[in-house]
Amino acid sequence: MRTIFVLFDSLNRSAMGAYGGQSVKTPNFDRFAARAVTFDRHYVGSLPCMPARRDMHTGRLNFTHRSWGPLEPFDNSFAQILKDSGVYTHMVSDHLHYFEDGGHGFHTRFSSYDFIRGQEYDPWIAMVEPPVERIKAKFDDRHYQTSKRDKRMQHAINREEIVKESDFPGPRCFASGFDFLDRNRNADDWFLMLECFDPHEPFHAPDRFKAAYETGHAGGILDWPHYERVVESEEEIAEIRANYAALVAMCDEYFGRLIDYLDEHDMWKDTCIVLSTDHGFLLSEHGWWGKCRMPYYEEVSHIPLVIHHPQYQDQAGTRRCHLTQTMDLMPTFLDLFGLGIPEEVTGRSLLPMLPEDAPIRQAAVFGVFSGPIGVTDGDWVLYHYPPDIYREGLVEYTLAPAHMTAPFTIDELKTARLAPPFNFTKGVPVLGIDALKEAKRVPNNDGIGFADIGTRLYDLVNDPRQTSPVEEPVVCKRLYEEMVRELRAHDTPAEVYRWYDLDSLHKKGGYHEKTTGSGDGAAAGGGKRTRGIS
Repeated sequence: MRTIFVLFDSLNRSAMGAYGGQSVKTPNFDRFAARAVTFDRHYVGSLPCMPARRDMHTGRLNFTHRSWGPLEPFDNSFAQILKDSGVYTHMVSDHLHYFEDGGHGFHTRFSSYDFIRGQEYDPWIAMVEPPVERIKAKFDDRHYQTSKRDKRMQHAINREEIVKESDFPGPRCFASGFDFLDRNRNADDWFLMLECFDPHEPFHAPDRFKAAYETGHAGGILDWPHYERVVESEEEIAEIRANYAALVAMCDEYFGRLIDYLDEHDMWKDTCIVLSTDHGFLLSEHGWWGKCRMPYYEEVSHIPLVIHHPQYQDQAGTRRCHLTQTMDLMPTFLDLFGLGIPEEVTGRSLLPMLPEDAPIRQAAVFGVFSGPIGVTDGDWVLYHYPPDIYREGLVEYTLAPAHMTAPFTIDELKTARLAPPFNFTKGVPVLGIDALKEAKRVPNNDGIGFADIGTRLYDLVNDPRQTSPVEEPVVCKRLYEEMVRELRAHDTPAEVYRWYDLDSLHKKGGYHEKTTGSGDGAAAGGGKRTRGIS
């Protein structure tokens, strides 16, 4: 077996024709779906980037025990297991977060890897005195600050070296992937993870792709919206969305070159191809740019997954309606190569779903550490908030205490104590470190926090755009029970249930109505009563 896992970052379902999208032309994603199995109810697990990748490597949720951070020393990793079992694993990626404090330990699990430089604020081009005036003239200062220490300045500097299309990190990722295939396509038992940071912001694509989505915008470059409420004009919104569309179009074309390569070398008969993403991105829907700060609306949490398996080519063009999640990828990768699945894994292999639309889970639970918890059965989705999302009382459990771009602070580390093992730490005790309110966790790391607060339920069948929360006590009760069942399966710490006001249900107590949220939540929920647990 040979497997190619193509992972884009922030690839929205709504940007793909195979999922009904019309804003971007994606002929290559669509022709892949025509010869593969498309999963219609695939959801995230932990958010955002590195927590999602820990889910992918380990086959279980990250957010129940810690925030963004490295792969833990006791973690299972599909790449390591495959490598140890004789499967050659190779990763190509331009995802700069792997090379920050909070991202280490992932790429080193592969047999080999190639890191492509230059994405986002990757500290790639060293320039002591950047051309500040030229940058000011080129970029809109709402998206690009000109402080030498600002990460967006580093990206502007990087772009000075990205001139030709072949200079862009995304095309260079595919070039590296084709180099691997040229060397190894006739070999067996290998796994290639071809990971592109695109179409993650900043939405920077070669001019020929932007030309197809030209808006007539005459001002500075608007391609990196802050994770804030939308305040831009209709014309500016259209420009930002057009830049995202151009980047998706580039991703689609280069993915099409991979399809062409597989055609040319007759690789479909013995190669599995998996296409997915880590999460979506709000492009002004619900009045927001970004992700994580607000409820995990469908645009963020409901993501694409398309799989071609050579043994199930008779299923080409079919669709699956049952729930799947990011953490199901890990056991699937092991299953592809006939390997056993570690007992710590809570995800389920997707292989049984390829010959038929067979259910593997009743609900999907997802979230950000210290943020709301989402739960869906595919027809309904509930976003549950604690009574006070900024109160203390949560604990981070880790043996690798690092946030996104820096280690835990001394003040955080002073709270550390040894905690007993969990059911996934292989008998190893861990550090319990207080989740201080001022800690640099997502989304607090940029000096911002959660907003649009308030528990709410949506009917996805009758209100797929999630315009109006509803009150359905019976549905809420069932979703809360599914949520707690999943939290138990992950050996979630006791204080989490207390912090989220889920303690009584965890102890098999009662369920009743309550009013949640204030401030932002009251506005977001329209002042309606919502459902919760006491």
